[in-house]
Amino acid sequence: MDKLNELKQGLEDTWHSLSDGWRHLRERTSGTLTRFTPSAKSKTAQESKTPAEQAQAADFPSANWALLAGDVFEDADKFVVRLEIPGLDKQNLDIEVRDDMLIVRGEKRYEQESSSGQYRVRQCAFGSFHRSIPLTTPVLAEKSSARYHNGVLRIELPKAEHANGRRIEIRGE
Repeated sequence: MDKLNELKQGLEDTWHSLSDGWRHLRERTSGTLTRFTPSAKSKTAQESKTPAEQAQAADFPSANWALLAGDVFEDADKFVVRLEIPGLDKQNLDIEVRDDMLIVRGEKRYEQESSSGQYRVRQCAFGSFHRSIPLTTPVLAEKSSARYHNGVLRIELPKAEHANGRRIEIRGE
């Protein structure tokens, strides 16, 4: 009976450890996984494919999700947001600041390598996406700047002056 209790306790400990690991993984990656949805152009291209080609595309569900790794840096004067978005043209990106949120939208166009052959591995995502990044203090959207170079989007958002706070002196009577 003791062996059975030890086994049961060992399985419970293992299960809790696994569930804690998955929870931790979900928390760390919750903002980085981005869903790419087919654009209107992609849908018409998909409809023109043969049933065999459509079935092959369905075998790669990961092609609808991608990891848009990013960093948000904050100092006393500004936020700097870096997103790794390879394979896009800068004219296919749209950046907006709305209230306390930075919103980055884009579309990655599908490029077929060849008309013959088939994919064995397909991990690149195509279609339109959006990524929302919360900002902890108000920013001056009109003074913000963005640069896209070598697949990295870098956005600088100066903080609003009133967001820096102000020290209030206490006067005596």
